[in-house]
Amino acid sequence: MIDKNIPFQTIDWSKVDKTEHKGESGVAYWQTLQFDGLRIRMVEYSPNYIADHWCTKGHIVYCIEGEVTNELQNGESNILIPGMSYVVSDDLSSHRSITKDGVKLLIIDGDFLKLK
Repeated sequence: MIDKNIPFQTIDWSKVDKTEHKGESGVAYWQTLQFDGLRIRMVEYSPNYIADHWCTKGHIVYCIEGEVTNELQNGESNILIPGMSYVVSDDLSSHRSITKDGVKLLIIDGDFLKLK
């Protein structure tokens, strides 16, 4: 049997490597921790960032700094500012992130967000 439990641990984000992901414009920097069925990311979008794709993956997103517009493919949009979150299951929306001045987000996703 495989142990999928996550032991207690602290995360010093200053020691987690950043990877660069170009958007339609701007760039995203991801710091990623990957566990079995769970991904935790600290994500920073540069000023004038526009995602280069519509995402259908489920997420729990918490805004730490800045402001981000979440644009849905159906034409709806909303804004997150520090202290706000959104949550969505896999395959329930096509969405993308847009920011004018940059933003820092904590994003959690994984198998628990799959539709049942």
